[in-house]
Amino acid sequence: MRRTILWGLALYAALPLSAKEQPAPVDATVFRSPACGCCKKWVEHLQANGFAVKDIVKDDMAAVKRELGVPEHLASCHTAVIGGYRIEGHVPAADIHRLLDTKAPLLGLSVPGMPVGTPGMEAGGRKDAYSVLGFGPGDSVQSVHDYAGTDP
Repeated sequence: MRRTILWGLALYAALPLSAKEQPAPVDATVFRSPACGCCKKWVEHLQANGFAVKDIVKDDMAAVKRELGVPEHLASCHTAVIGGYRIEGHVPAADIHRLLDTKAPLLGLSVPGMPVGTPGMEAGGRKDAYSVLGFGPGDSVQSVHDYAGTDP
């Protein structure tokens, strides 16, 4: 099983991020807290990148994450279900499109925490380095895309 996940991740990482290769609009269900402004900005990022978003506001996000099987150590502020995958946190739309295109054998993608400069967490020219992590059955977690940080 681990080899299958690693093979899927290698295929996923090899695909270009070209906007020309993005599929037709895909339904996305996003669960977010009513108190979080960055979550709404991430929803706008998805909409601007070809996703048809159903925006669901929930008071108990921890319960949503548990129900959807998002590991606690990968948690962020919002959770989405897109194409059957769990998308946790400020994952760029291009990485979600690549996941959908490759049909990688993962449960989902996560950007743990709330790194500055990720979609929805823009702060001028500052960008923290961060990784998009793929998570699978059991406790398997792999970095599938690393983003370099920049100084303002």
